[in-house]
Amino acid sequence: MISTYQKPLAEVDQAREQHLAFVADLEQRGLSVTAGRQEPPVGGIILLDVDTEAEAQELIAQDPYVLQGLATYAAVGWQISRGALAGYQRKY
Repeated sequence: MISTYQKPLAEVDQAREQHLAFVADLEQRGLSVTAGRQEPPVGGIILLDVDTEAEAQELIAQDPYVLQGLATYAAVGWQISRGALAGYQRKY
């Protein structure tokens, strides 16, 4: 999921702790592989480990950034074929 901020960064940052708690919960549940803010900070990326785009959309709809109108997300499918994540195995 690739986010694009819809409000000024100062406004987004006011909800950052809530957003990071949301991402931590995804990680704890085995639904997020990695996440981070883009540079420059115009949005972020969350690499989800889910089976369908519908599941990804359902999860991301609960992000405080989405709930507060601070960011929108676009789903981009990806199949790992090389690099550090090439041997990645789902934990749950």
